[in-house]
Amino acid sequence: MLELAILGLLQESPMHGYELRKELTAKLGAIRAAISYGSLYPTLRRLQAAGWISETGDTPTAAEEVPPLTSRRGRVVYRITAEGKERFAELIAQTGPETYEDTGFGVHFAFFARTDQATRLRILEGRRRKVEERREGLRDVLSRAAERLDAYTLELQRHGLDACEREVRWLEELIANERSGRAPRTGGAQEETSPPPPGQSRKEPERP
Repeated sequence: MLELAILGLLQESPMHGYELRKELTAKLGAIRAAISYGSLYPTLRRLQAAGWISETGDTPTAAEEVPPLTSRRGRVVYRITAEGKERFAELIAQTGPETYEDTGFGVHFAFFARTDQATRLRILEGRRRKVEERREGLRDVLSRAAERLDAYTLELQRHGLDACEREVRWLEELIANERSGRAPRTGGAQEETSPPPPGQSRKEPERP
């Protein structure tokens, strides 16, 4: 997933490591918690060895954003290669079970604008099945073991069930939109009723 995210971001523009970290945070939100930043530079080295990215010692346009004490490797600029673009296209087209899991789905969803409709539908439908299975498991726990759970554990199970039910409704709306050729709505009622992608947090309204 980190490989996909890095290649996707570098398609937008060349970046140094510090910028990549910032953009990973902005693009993926809390999903980044599942991606170790300690693996960022090893992944960059691996992508470079594979010929999917290249590096130069030039400073990026926004060089003034680089902290003064940033190490040399933080100032190296990474660029995606033609082979890297092919690799990104290969990764973004994948629809296997890993794309239905929380982190995999979240990263793929972040790049849905560059994914074809058929692939988006397969991933959304797979994710819906995954969440429905999780929902049924929680319902089973609540129906069979509710009396044996303490109040806090019971509340946690109910919270998980509610989150699954809301995500299923959100996914069903997205699937309906995809099938009809409509883009997801933004703002208004959908923001209030639909959950954000897994790992992302909804922006709280500003207080007056």
